[in-house]
Amino acid sequence: MPPDAGILIVDDHEDTLYALESALAPLGYRVGRATSGDQALKQVLRGHVGLLLLDLRMPGAGGLDVVRYMRRLEQTQRIPVILLTGYGPDLALSSTAFALGVADLVTKPVDPWALRTKVRYLYDTHQHRLALEREVRELRAQLREHTEAAEHHPRPALPHPDPPPRDREPLRPARGARAEECDDLEKGRT
Repeated sequence: MPPDAGILIVDDHEDTLYALESALAPLGYRVGRATSGDQALKQVLRGHVGLLLLDLRMPGAGGLDVVRYMRRLEQTQRIPVILLTGYGPDLALSSTAFALGVADLVTKPVDPWALRTKVRYLYDTHQHRLALEREVRELRAQLREHTEAAEHHPRPALPHPDPPPRDREPLRPARGARAEECDDLEKGRT
């Protein structure tokens, strides 16, 4: 995904699209729009979407259908999705959405402050994760190049860290002070 990836808002009602765009405008992210699940999938597959605000119920492919399709493809399976619904809390819907990897389920009308906070966190976290993945790929490539270069040009062996023994008096085992006093006394008697 390119670094200029934006947020895609998907809803079949123009007034909802406008309200969501207005709520997200202070964040300064690039915001796109789609009015159907099919349009949303086309834009997601082009690779310029970093977060999806997706209405649950739309004509044709609904929000859950879009998420199911996205999660099957490697290039789209980690894009954060906030699912929007005009219906009240529904345990079955929540279970299904979260099992598909939806980041959050938000009911309409949307609180703009809460939405901005969620979007900023999810979008920025996703961008940071992508940057880390790129860095890991680059480091692995460098390591591979270094390993391949080392295989083609082996370095000479390093010398042993312990110096070779010199001609010196052999070491005697350490003895206590009492033993040395006894030696001194014996030398004095003889």
